[in-house]
Amino acid sequence: MRKLLLLVLFVAVTMVTYAGGYRVSVQGQRAMAMGHTGVAVVNSAELVFFNPAGLVYLESKLNVSVGASGIFTDVIFQNEELGISAETDNSVGTPISLYASYQVTEWMSVGLGVYTPYGSEVTWPTDWAGSQLVNNIDLAAIYVQPVVSFKLSDHFSIGGGPIFVTGSVNFNRNATRTTTDIDGNRSNITVDDSGVTNWGWSIGAMVNLTEDLHVGFSYRSEIILESEDGEATFANFPNSPAAPSNGTTSFRAELPLPAELTVGLSYEYEKWLFAFDYNRQYWDVYESLDITFGNGQTSINPRNYKNSSVYRFGLQYQATEKIALRAGYYHDETPVQPGFFAPETPRNDSDGFSGGLSFAVTPKLAIDASFFYLRFEEIDASYDFGSGSTGAQETFRGTYKSSAFAPGLGLTYKM
Repeated sequence: MRKLLLLVLFVAVTMVTYAGGYRVSVQGQRAMAMGHTGVAVVNSAELVFFNPAGLVYLESKLNVSVGASGIFTDVIFQNEELGISAETDNSVGTPISLYASYQVTEWMSVGLGVYTPYGSEVTWPTDWAGSQLVNNIDLAAIYVQPVVSFKLSDHFSIGGGPIFVTGSVNFNRNATRTTTDIDGNRSNITVDDSGVTNWGWSIGAMVNLTEDLHVGFSYRSEIILESEDGEATFANFPNSPAAPSNGTTSFRAELPLPAELTVGLSYEYEKWLFAFDYNRQYWDVYESLDITFGNGQTSINPRNYKNSSVYRFGLQYQATEKIALRAGYYHDETPVQPGFFAPETPRNDSDGFSGGLSFAVTPKLAIDASFFYLRFEEIDASYDFGSGSTGAQETFRGTYKSSAFAPGLGLTYKM
């Protein structure tokens, strides 16, 4: 599962508002509508994810935020020189989030978050030109994050806590471009695992420079998901001493979920709120996607990711007592380097445009709506480390066009 999860998470990025690699950035409806800014914005229990230090500044004793998004993605591949093309099935990802905070005392609050920063599905046509790299992949990863927040003064607070992660993954690819059984069926490998868990941690701080100007800091640790009990199925391999036996075996692999640092600010002026976040993701831990099978086979897949940044801008306008309007923009740098562009996660630098609103049904309950459109720069790129039929490395090259759209809906409750 370790390799599969790594690969699946890799694909998750093509299914959602990607934040580099296989990171999925849909962790709150209000934040998403404002370009996914939130490290210095004090407006809901979404702070459990964005910056737990800010929870002590929420006005209400109890705050709850829930939401879900439907993410529609489309990826087109073509190689005009060879006259080949393919398009992924229109997949729908459904990342969810649930946050709650409670003010224990005037100087301490506690909170809990359950969210899915990794989770999506990508399906290419069976036996397409890049099937030796991936046919389909499905990933689900759930984070459970309890936090505590302390107010050290009216101007400074800190917060954080442990993170528990559980994940599952299913991945299928063909063995090579040409290997088949005696009936001409393409040889393929399916990797599957679930219930893989590990722990990490988060920490945050918030500084209120004035009543209207806030600065925030948040850091989430790297988490390594390791699998030792995953199931791998080898199918349609020829009856040959040089080929692995058909059937099921175990596998070992690991997936790094990179550390992440966010700093930002927010400023309120009359009915307006402006927010900016700078997010740094430490993808250099993702050096290779390797898997060791119980039958003695191995699969080595270099990735060589680099650290990347996301620049986020958000705006809110309190149109009426009941209606708040929001808009946002962000630029997301790809962590993928030239020569390592694999179709499990066909993404390049991207620009995201978002919007939304909140409608206060009552003083305690509000409906939150958001949407985003993600446009990836068209790119002609290659993966130069594929496995050829002779064991030699092969290059898979083409032009990728990708986009994603996601409407979301949520509720905010306070009392």
